[in-house]
Amino acid sequence: MRVYVPLTLPGLAEAYKTGEVGAGSLVAYAVTPALREWYLSDDIEELEYAALSRAALASLRLLAADASAPRRRVVVAVDVADGRAAADPGRGLDPAALGEVRLAGAVRLAKAAAVHVDSDDAEPDVAAAAGAVGAADEGDDDAQFVVDGAEDHELLWYATQEIPNLVGSRD
Repeated sequence: MRVYVPLTLPGLAEAYKTGEVGAGSLVAYAVTPALREWYLSDDIEELEYAALSRAALASLRLLAADASAPRRRVVVAVDVADGRAAADPGRGLDPAALGEVRLAGAVRLAKAAAVHVDSDDAEPDVAAAAGAVGAADEGDDDAQFVVDGAEDHELLWYATQEIPNLVGSRD
């Protein structure tokens, strides 16, 4: 099963250093039954893109909580064994939890299939969106417009071998 783990660039650097993404209970996004029902599509590529987009929004929330992190959303696509990722059945179609799954424990970075990161030119819009995401979550339409501006930027695809360049490592 493919899951999409939201991170920041410092989080990605830490994962590269330790060889593991996350610790304890890890929140990720995947094609869940609730996401399928909400998105109304049977096209797996569209559904995976929707899960990736949900993870990108979660990455934006991580940026809002870490003012020192570079203003670029990061999502790591990881393949895990079926059954390792569990959706919370109690949250059902809660819009805030669509596609959300939990993984018990860290995931080896070696299981990553790819990394998705904003380009440098997205940084101003992502910075503005990080500042507005809290208000958007509260229903502020103007703030949602700002968040949508960041979502207009497509995340770039990187092979896992490119992680050292993304985090500035010389290893």
